[in-house]
Amino acid sequence: MVIYADSPFPESRAFLAVFLSWFVAQLVKVARSLILKKRFSVRWLFDTGGMPSAHSATVASLATVTGLYFGFHSIFFLIVLIFTIITMFDAAGVRRSVGRQAQILNRIIHDLAMRGQVAEERLKELLGHTPVEVFAGALVGILMAYFFCVIL
Repeated sequence: MVIYADSPFPESRAFLAVFLSWFVAQLVKVARSLILKKRFSVRWLFDTGGMPSAHSATVASLATVTGLYFGFHSIFFLIVLIFTIITMFDAAGVRRSVGRQAQILNRIIHDLAMRGQVAEERLKELLGHTPVEVFAGALVGILMAYFFCVIL
């Protein structure tokens, strides 16, 4: 179903869909952490990495809203789609590689700290996402956009 700009849903629904896509993805991460770790940290609401990807949820929701509002054949949708693809590849590619490098560096720093050669200061390791986390985030974003802009 394509909703054209001459008879669109209210823009407020688009804003709500995109924001709530990010928020729901973050809440799922918090809920998963609560279940797995049996503790809570407010920091988890704003942390990167984990299941599902909030970056992917946000940009997939934005692309879906744009396609529904302007049409999936519009230049606006194309621009946002390219932005979405780049963001999702970055989340699963570059940022994930940086996280892996941080793991290796943390092991080296730990070994050096055990010998008293350096102070142990750990790097953040969970920066990127697995492809499954990216896909799950995109699914959250698409479903949220469709719900708020078509069903609601």
